[in-house]
Amino acid sequence: MSTTIEAPAAFSKPPSETFGLRNLLAVFRRRLRLFAAIVLIVFLAALVITARTTPRYTAQAQVMLNTRQEQVVDTKAVLSNLPAESGVIDSEVEVIQSRDLARQVVEKLQLERDPEFNWALRPDTGFSALLSRLQGRSSAPPPPPRTPAEIREGRERAASALQGGLAVRRAGLTYIIVIAYTSLNPEKAAQIANAYAETYVQNQIGAKYAANNQANSFLDTRLNQLRGEVLAAEAAVEQYRTANNLLTSSGATLTEQEISSYNQQLATTQAEQAAEEARLRAARSQLARGSSGDDVGEALQSNVVGQLRAQRAVVTARVADLQARYGPRHPEMLRAQQELAAIDGQIQAEIQRVISNLEARVQVARDRTNSVQSSIGRARGALAGNNAASVRLNELERNAEAVRTLYKGLLDRYQETTSRAGIETADSRIIAAAKAPGSPSSPNIPVNLVFGLIFAIGAGLAAVVLTEMLDDGLLTADDVEARLGLPTLGSVPLLMSIAERKDRHMPPTDYLLSRPLSGFAEAFRGLRTSILYARLGQAVKVVAVASALPGEGKTTTSVCLAISAAQAGSRVLVVDCDIRRRNVSRLLGVSADKGLLDVLEGSATLKETMLLDEASGAWILPLAKREFTPHEVFNTPAMDNLLKQLRQQFDLVILDTAPLLAIAETRVLASQSDAVVFLMRWRKTPAKAAEAALQALRSSDATIAGVVLTQVDVNEQARYGYGDPGYYYSSYKNYYAA
Repeated sequence: MSTTIEAPAAFSKPPSETFGLRNLLAVFRRRLRLFAAIVLIVFLAALVITARTTPRYTAQAQVMLNTRQEQVVDTKAVLSNLPAESGVIDSEVEVIQSRDLARQVVEKLQLERDPEFNWALRPDTGFSALLSRLQGRSSAPPPPPRTPAEIREGRERAASALQGGLAVRRAGLTYIIVIAYTSLNPEKAAQIANAYAETYVQNQIGAKYAANNQANSFLDTRLNQLRGEVLAAEAAVEQYRTANNLLTSSGATLTEQEISSYNQQLATTQAEQAAEEARLRAARSQLARGSSGDDVGEALQSNVVGQLRAQRAVVTARVADLQARYGPRHPEMLRAQQELAAIDGQIQAEIQRVISNLEARVQVARDRTNSVQSSIGRARGALAGNNAASVRLNELERNAEAVRTLYKGLLDRYQETTSRAGIETADSRIIAAAKAPGSPSSPNIPVNLVFGLIFAIGAGLAAVVLTEMLDDGLLTADDVEARLGLPTLGSVPLLMSIAERKDRHMPPTDYLLSRPLSGFAEAFRGLRTSILYARLGQAVKVVAVASALPGEGKTTTSVCLAISAAQAGSRVLVVDCDIRRRNVSRLLGVSADKGLLDVLEGSATLKETMLLDEASGAWILPLAKREFTPHEVFNTPAMDNLLKQLRQQFDLVILDTAPLLAIAETRVLASQSDAVVFLMRWRKTPAKAAEAALQALRSSDATIAGVVLTQVDVNEQARYGYGDPGYYYSSYKNYYAA
């Protein structure tokens, strides 16, 4: 058995024709009713919407940003002007459209009490209102919000609705911002547009005033902090001075002054020490030379020594008198001499005391000198420590100076911002207030109709394109050849599309017998001719009629093809191979006790099972009802022997098979037949399903003669493709006899 026949090159459509203008016009023609319906529906919808749209009015106010502004004070910090840049202007446009500004406008105009903006205040127009009217009750509108919570909710709803009607834009490349508002009422539109402009300008002044107050508050708080920091820094300096004995007077520290005083005291004590030592050395020098001490300078100045000398002079005079009178041994003389010796001893003792006093005074002078020197040493050590501590003192003083400088700078800034209060000006001004418009801005009837028509045409074209994209069915012979790569053997028309009104409900087999010269009969004669010449040089006797899915007309095509061949004088047999449905028996209304399966099992002969259709002369090998059907029916030697026998007895054997995608046995029958006629229902069979079924046939080594389009509505097909035979049906339909 030969391999699958590929489509000849003549059947392939050039790419230029596939996307040519003629094909596009054909697509448009066959979808013309859909296109017209969509255009009409959409355009009517645009008309209805335009007619039912409530008129709206748009009012515009214009605000210009100030590019130059006089400065009352020469400052740049808080009250700087807006730079005239595109980014800044666009930002201001967004500010005007902000929800916060919308809330302010709602609060200013009390729009929460307006039903146009607060939908909760609108009267009920739904089912409950209708029921109230039917009951004779009138539904009063809801009361305006009263509680704070209701007012807040109403303002939020009003702000949302208010933003929906606002349009803010920059006027070209200028510094002018156009604030447009659309409302149901022209006066209200103008009022809201002006409220937006006024609120925007007032917010700029308020923002600057708030910024100035915030700056003053910040500076005041910061100054209070810095004031405390200054006091703390200065206190730290003084505490450090006190703790480290770094107190100063007349530009010098107390330690330096103390060292200077100690140096003066040291010079004095050293001089005194030298004087005392000189006195002591002189006294010792006199005593060393044999003096009794009477001539010692300090002794001469002593009152005690003077008194003792006076007493001694008296006693000496008395001793001289007693010696002259009584002699040296006289008791009086001895007592006088003893008294004189006692006085001399006292004088020497007093002289020694004077010498000791001189020595003590020298020692005291030395001690004072040493003490002063020790104090100087300690003061110098303290001065060295003070010099080391001065490093930290300098740091504390620098810190205190820095804090004082910062405090002074902020104090000057605070005085500037305080003097600036009350001179704030806005960065913009209103140059054109909104006025109530005299005519509505919407709906614009001409524009709506033009855009409605454009949209309707676009929707119609989109519907056509979408329908074509979703329509996976094949329409013409060109579609079959281009998509499947197989020739088209013919097309079977839908009886309803070619028969007269009185014959449209006749069974196809009866119509074929009663109208042998009709276009319906001619379609099967053409199909039979295409099948006979499907394999050039080889006889085609066993033909398998197959399809991808059920309901594509296999049984009707098989029986009608058999009737057409029988009427031409051929010996024809139709074999019902759909063991699950038995469609041939049902179509012809025959009931057999034995059939194909009995022949294959050997329980009946071919002669016993075949039935003759007397009206057409075609033979039928039906399927009998059975309770049990074997799994392998056609892939058996018995089926091969049966087909050999049928080839010898009949000119044409037509196998009515089950759907390829549903039943695997059809592939076996296709491989056993001389040619396979693949049926596709016009516009219904998906191309993907057909491709899958054909791939299954090719894998079974079946010979595919070509494709037949079934149930073709020739009246519709006349609009579907230039060059297809159905395109010219209106020209030749009168040629057929009734």
